[in-house]
Amino acid sequence: MTARRLLERGPFAAVVLLSVIVLFAPGSATPTLYPGLDKLVHLSLFAALALTGRWAGLPTTRLAAGLVVYAGMSEVLQGVLPIGRDAEVLDALTDAVGVALGVLAARVVDLRRVGRA
Repeated sequence: MTARRLLERGPFAAVVLLSVIVLFAPGSATPTLYPGLDKLVHLSLFAALALTGRWAGLPTTRLAAGLVVYAGMSEVLQGVLPIGRDAEVLDALTDAVGVALGVLAARVVDLRRVGRA
């Protein structure tokens, strides 16, 4: 793999790994500092996945669809795995909003690059 490809794909791979850790850590390992913090974490995490996925060159539609499916499946798994977590529809919806924001942020960055070229 070339250095350029690693720079493009490395951040996405790192955020995917982070998402697995965050989404599937046991409930006892997930502190709650204040109400609603988990929604901010979900929003930020999925925005980062979408943004870095676009930087990695993944097609927008397939990336967004895949991330929305991942969001839904992660909630289902949180509900059925013996990790002390609950499935929440609002978390999946928050994830979807994060995906949209990440795709939008990637588009804004791309438009700025085009404007400078």
